Amino acid sequence: MKRLKVNHRTVYRYRRPVSFGEHRLMLRPRDSHDFRYVDGSLTLSPPATLRWMHDVFGNSIAIAEFEGESNELRIESTVLVDHYVSDEVLPHYPIEDYARTLPFTYQPAEQPDLASSIARHYSDPSHKVDLWAKQFLNASGPTDTQQFLFDLTRAINAQFKYEVREEEGVQTPVETLARGAGSCRDFALLMMEAVRSLGLAARFVSGYIYDPVLDGVNGEKKGSGWPHAWVQVYLPGAGWLEFDPTNGIIGGSNLIRVAVARDPSQALPVTGTYSGSPEDFVDLTVNVTVHAMNVTL
Repeated sequence: MKRLKVNHRTVYRYRRPVSFGEHRLMLRPRDSHDFRYVDGSLTLSPPATLRWMHDVFGNSIAIAEFEGESNELRIESTVLVDHYVSDEVLPHYPIEDYARTLPFTYQPAEQPDLASSIARHYSDPSHKVDLWAKQFLNASGPTDTQQFLFDLTRAINAQFKYEVREEEGVQTPVETLARGAGSCRDFALLMMEAVRSLGLAARFVSGYIYDPVLDGVNGEKKGSGWPHAWVQVYLPGAGWLEFDPTNGIIGGSNLIRVAVARDPSQALPVTGTYSGSPEDFVDLTVNVTVHAMNVTL
C-alpha cells in the first residue's frame, strides 16, 4: 500500500474585479477496491457555497457558487489517498479466453453498456487513425490482445513528442498523428480512438501521476506537476485496465484516478464562467504536487 498526498492549485487572474458563475470541480479521487480516499480539503477564494453530486459516470462533482467579486479566483484541493496496486512493469491480466486475441466481440449482455465507449467520436475520413492502429496487428494471424495494447501504449510514448498545454481542449487524433506531438490528453484520445477502431471499449481518465523522482527516488514521469490523463480499456475477465501512453506505463501503480468519461470534454478538472469581457482575463496558473507519505500501521 502506498499513501500519497496530492495538492492541486488553480488560480485565474483578471484585470478588474469580476463576478463568477457556477463552477464544476472534478478534484476528488474515485474510491475503489484498489484506491481509498483518506482525507481532503477544498479551499476556495472568494468564498463559495458547495454542494456535491455524481455525474453520469459516477464521478464526484463539487458545484461551487461564489460570493461577491474578485480579480482572482483561487481553487486549492489537497487530498490523501491510499493506493493498493502492483508495481509490476508488465502486469498479468486474467482475460477471458475468447478475448485473448483480436478481433473479438463483447458478450451481448455487456454490449449495450459499452456501446458509447466503443463508438468512434472523431472524424477520420482518410482512415489515418485506423491505418496507424492496424500496424500493430499481426498480419499473419490472430493478434494477442494484451500485447497489442502494450505495444500501442509504448509506441505513443516512444514516437511522439510530449508538450505541456495549459489551455482546455484537445487536438483531434488526426492532428496528433500529423504533428507527432501533443499533451497527455491528446495522447490519451489518440489511443482511445485507435483501439475503438478495432472494436475495443475505451474511456478517458483524468487525475494525477506520482513521480518518485520528486521524493528523491530514481524516475521521471511526464505529466507530473499538472493534471494528468490516460486511458482505460475494457477487457472481459479483467475489467477496465489502465494504460498511460504519455509515459508508456501499463497498469496504474503511479496513477491517481479522479474521473472517467467517454470523452475528454466530460472530465475537465475546473469549468465555469465569469461576468466580464474576454479582455478582463489575464492568466491561468495550475500547479500539482504529489508526494508519498510515511504510514504507521
